[in-house]
Amino acid sequence: MPANSQCVELATRPASRFVRLARVCSAHPWRTFLVWLLALVVLQVVASGVGKKEISSFRLPGTESQRAYDLLAAHFPAAKGDSDQIVYRARSGTLRSPAIKARIQASLKQVAASPDVASVDSPFSPRGQVSKDGQIGVATLNYANSTNDIKLKPLQKVETAAFGARSPQLQVEHGGPGAEVVRFGNQGPSEGVGVIAAAIVLLITFGSLVAAGLPLIATLLALGCTLGVITLLSHLVNTPDFAAQLATLIGLGVGIDYALFVVTRFRAEVRAGRDRAEAVATAIDTAGRTVMFAAITVVIALLGLLLLGLSFMHGVALGAATAVLATMFAALTIIPALMSSSHGFMDGLLLEFDRRGGFRFWFTKRRIPLPGRDWRARRFANREERRARGSGWARWSRTVQRRPWLAAGVALIVLLLLALPITNLRLGSSDASVDPPGSTTRAAYQLIAQGFGAGTNGSFLLVAELPKKNDKATPAQIAAAVKKDRDFTFVAPPASSPDGRVATITAYPRTGPQDKATTDTLNRLRNEVVPQIEKQTGATIEVGGFTASSEDFSRVVASKLPLFVVVVVLFSALLLLAVFRSAMIPVKAALMNLLSIGAALGFVTLVFQEGHGASALGIGTGPIESFVPVLMFAIVFGLSMDYEVFLISRVHEAWERTHDASGAVANGLQTTGRVITAAAAIMVLVFASFALADDRVIKEFGIGLASAVLIDAVLIRCLLVPAVMEILGKRAWWLPSWLDRRLPRLAIEPEGRPEPAIASPAVRYSEAR
Repeated sequence: MPANSQCVELATRPASRFVRLARVCSAHPWRTFLVWLLALVVLQVVASGVGKKEISSFRLPGTESQRAYDLLAAHFPAAKGDSDQIVYRARSGTLRSPAIKARIQASLKQVAASPDVASVDSPFSPRGQVSKDGQIGVATLNYANSTNDIKLKPLQKVETAAFGARSPQLQVEHGGPGAEVVRFGNQGPSEGVGVIAAAIVLLITFGSLVAAGLPLIATLLALGCTLGVITLLSHLVNTPDFAAQLATLIGLGVGIDYALFVVTRFRAEVRAGRDRAEAVATAIDTAGRTVMFAAITVVIALLGLLLLGLSFMHGVALGAATAVLATMFAALTIIPALMSSSHGFMDGLLLEFDRRGGFRFWFTKRRIPLPGRDWRARRFANREERRARGSGWARWSRTVQRRPWLAAGVALIVLLLLALPITNLRLGSSDASVDPPGSTTRAAYQLIAQGFGAGTNGSFLLVAELPKKNDKATPAQIAAAVKKDRDFTFVAPPASSPDGRVATITAYPRTGPQDKATTDTLNRLRNEVVPQIEKQTGATIEVGGFTASSEDFSRVVASKLPLFVVVVVLFSALLLLAVFRSAMIPVKAALMNLLSIGAALGFVTLVFQEGHGASALGIGTGPIESFVPVLMFAIVFGLSMDYEVFLISRVHEAWERTHDASGAVANGLQTTGRVITAAAAIMVLVFASFALADDRVIKEFGIGLASAVLIDAVLIRCLLVPAVMEILGKRAWWLPSWLDRRLPRLAIEPEGRPEPAIASPAVRYSEAR
């Protein structure tokens, strides 16, 4: 059908919802922008007024460690606060030297004066600890409440008071949950580095500060609103501290990408000769639809976290999903508003980059020359010749499609090699030994291990419900039985609850909290030692503590992981099935996404567990945090589906028009290759910037997500997808007729839209100037 006939037919059809939304935002750009700005201000004001509700505990219903803590809460009401350790080391003499002892006692007196401190046990008290050589001692600091419920400044004052004892003769370090809160509070945000890196990539991609600024403005407005919503969510569902940082990490990546795709389509329509209003409407009606479906796939993956049954993950899932939805709506509303008015209030303030001559000011048209002008002139002079040969992406696609089996084989081998370390993956919780070198928490851990053994940093807590009230013999019998075990260096005397119903026994293993041997000791204690003691005494014994809680959490996650994976993959596949009307595309997408996730998790294992490159990140090696693979699966699966939708939507558009399977793949890669590469580069830089954070968990997320996006963009989209699509040929679009009749129709491309006009050489040359 001629293009003019298509335009006439399109004009007689009612405009789609996307077009109507674009026209409203374009017609009222200032109102659209002010509505978002007002929403940002209102949400932040309300959020700052109500404050964030912190989680006081991370419950694991149905686990043994949780039953132990529930017994403690019921029978030891005074023991509800956290405990820190102030660790001392005498550089000369011993801690009992009069001068050193006086400094320690004076500083602990100041620490005890804090209203948030319930009690302090000095190293010289009956409950204190001093090493056999007298050089290392530990003071136990008991808070009145959980450190999550204490503000940062009081904790900083406690640490400052403790460090007041420091001298050339005395080393003082601070360990425990309060010390970790102070350490995290003193670090600067790493998000700014990611924003700057993203701005540079956008500037290189678009060659214009105006165009580069649009995605950043839209994303930052959406994230500002999201952070306010997360604060409000914390009053409805459990929301851990890292939920906001994780939502920022995801929102920066997908938000800039979504806006990038819309702006890129708008610029392509303008270059094709369309006027600004029509270009805005077309961009939202095409790229905007793709963005919406891509965002839905990410949200499906993130909301799958709710299936884990862990209450403190609810805030993480809802906060991240909110960030994705907010950035999607920003791309569909703020972007058309700013694009339609960019010749107004924006062009007069910003510089525009001229690819031939450098920078020029909008209001003077004066050019600031940049080096290499002659090279750029030759580059533009040869543009027509390059267009005749086809773009680099088209040539690359044809190269891959000529040898599809070789390309697919190479990609699969690399992906499987990257995923190989997963076979040694060990889930758990890292301890302070992996904190950055030079941090006081790491130094405190090392001093305690040096003076009292590595197991002192991660003791087991046995909570025994006694057969009769005020029973003294049973707790002593339990302690004696555990003390006989070869894997424990010390067992503390039992402590009875005020009501005499429960007793606690603290046992210190030989190995550190994150060592595999400690997990083996825990399993043997629970499965062999404790059942025998219970049979002999009639008591009910639950084993808790740091290692026990970590192990229980890993088991809970592992038990729910199959359901989580199946549901997320199934719902995403059904969405692709309805959108692309193909039985093969969803299967291919699911398998490739699982490959990229496996490769990324293998890389994380290689760095954070095996230690390859860990020193460059300033971290120690240890197990991978139990919830990192689950969150990575949700995020990476969603982001991989993003790229799948962006690429396959253009391939599907070309297939519907020509029914040439090979040509459709080449066309799709040619039209999306550059923007997908730019989007991937932005995501990689944004995610990698989180490796600058001081938190090992955030480092794991940053490196894991950055590697996943890089793997997906390079190996999957540029190599494996064109190869597999070439192998499948027309079979890639096969769908049984009975299934086609029953599936709902979700159009990712607007029907009846005329093809973009191709700008003449004169238009392209004038645009280049």
